[in-house]
Amino acid sequence: MTHKTARIVFMGTPAFAAPSLDALIKAGHEVIAAVTQPDKPSGRGQRNQSCPVKELATQNNIPVLQPAKVREEGFIESLRGLKPDFIAVVAYGKILPAAILSIPPQGCINLHASLLPAYRGAAPINWAIINGEKETGACSMLMDEGMDTGPVYFCERTPIEPDETAEDLAKRLSLLGAGLLARTIGLILEGGIKPVAQEHEKATNAPILKKEHGRINWNNEAQKIADHVRGFYPWPGAFTSWKGLLKVHSGRATQEDTQGIEPGTILEAKDTIKVACGQGIYEITELQPENKKRMNAADFVKGYRMQKGDRLV
Repeated sequence: MTHKTARIVFMGTPAFAAPSLDALIKAGHEVIAAVTQPDKPSGRGQRNQSCPVKELATQNNIPVLQPAKVREEGFIESLRGLKPDFIAVVAYGKILPAAILSIPPQGCINLHASLLPAYRGAAPINWAIINGEKETGACSMLMDEGMDTGPVYFCERTPIEPDETAEDLAKRLSLLGAGLLARTIGLILEGGIKPVAQEHEKATNAPILKKEHGRINWNNEAQKIADHVRGFYPWPGAFTSWKGLLKVHSGRATQEDTQGIEPGTILEAKDTIKVACGQGIYEITELQPENKKRMNAADFVKGYRMQKGDRLV
């Protein structure tokens, strides 16, 4: 028995979306176009850099569309002209208008990196880690005009590992989600599944990350700070101040008693940097002074003469 295939327009931009495009190609679907955000200048020369989805599409001879605005009439007309059965959307980065949602007869299918209705929005992976969740996952859903509010086909769960950063978890979820998206589209074509409405009253949000979100509040307990550092890695990065800005790349929380010690006080500066928190100690293992290379804590302590009793703010 041969499995059914479809004409699909794929919309996605970052590395997270590329495995999903790859999975649809390998499942034998006809991917008739890839839509990505416009190229952005990057690096020292500020040359325009192709995003991962554009690179993968180009390697597979798939035409690439990069509209500046998703509501452009010319772009919407070109999508209509492609006559897709589905539009598959993974981390595209823009909310789609009704004029696009109504184009494919089988609907616009989105892959979202959370267990909906939790963490709707732009940064679900980061906020799940920052908030100390022990589990997350990915869901396939039929899109409507809201922000991740459409009915859900499938969710797949996975534990969040204790030392996992947002970057680590994104790589895992991108692969888990790619299989989920391909499976969802295959089962829709077989005619066997209907999406189920979300419990909207249980919804939580995962707003877009801003640079200022990265600042560490040493009044928090040590585990919360550890989650903060992991959740904001690699961007925007967790940071604190001591003779200028310091980015904190990695560390660990311990439950030692710090009662009566001012949060942010350095208790030891040797192989690691032990910092008093509102409760417990956060031990910095890797950090980066502003405009310098990242380094381990021992090298930093030697080079910058950090001492016990100094304070991070």
